[in-house]
Amino acid sequence: MLPLPSPISDKAAFIRANTRPRPVPLVPEIVLLVADEAVPLWHKTEEELGAAGLPPPFWAFAWAGGQALARHILDHPDLVRGKRVLDLASGSGLVAIAAMKAGAAAVTAADIDAFACAAIRLNAAHNGVTVAACQDDMLAIPSDTRWDAVLAGDIFYERDTAQRAFDFLSRHAAGGATVLIGDPGRSYLPRDRMRRLADYSVPVTRDLEDAEIKRTAVWDLLRNKEDGICA
Repeated sequence: MLPLPSPISDKAAFIRANTRPRPVPLVPEIVLLVADEAVPLWHKTEEELGAAGLPPPFWAFAWAGGQALARHILDHPDLVRGKRVLDLASGSGLVAIAAMKAGAAAVTAADIDAFACAAIRLNAAHNGVTVAACQDDMLAIPSDTRWDAVLAGDIFYERDTAQRAFDFLSRHAAGGATVLIGDPGRSYLPRDRMRRLADYSVPVTRDLEDAEIKRTAVWDLLRNKEDGICA
């Protein structure tokens, strides 16, 4: 599927004009270009991009699941060190950047939003790491590519996408990949196929989460259902 057209040709300039670099609350070692306020940017993108059917600016915020997963990776670098890593539905690129800082051999940050891919490149450069941004829909395009580790922050918030994401992650786990997920209790997280590794109290934007602190867990995906069930 071809990317939808956008009325904004210089995506990097749009991102720079509507964000500013700030340390990530739970991961201050990483600085992201983020929006000061959620609502104005959301409205601006709806007005300027809505006609093209483009997604809202998920790339402009450090979501709870990504923050927890990035923190966990930096605190446990052996999970990704020397590995080929995929950051699925990367958004800002936070988790991908954390993986590179933790010593990954190479990281691909995948997001179907062209603005997210532009933000990933900007944020990676700002943090002095190299990340390959990919706009392919990993959940829809069959691929022979296999990663040593697949990371997913905050993707189980919508039923259909959650199922497709789970199927994708399960295939890679069955193939031997380490699959790590950061999630703040979204509705469609399949807990019966995961093992809880750690919990974090994550500072978030009240406009987005209706809270200032979000309790968030990092999970790994079990390769076989018989491996166990964790609540």
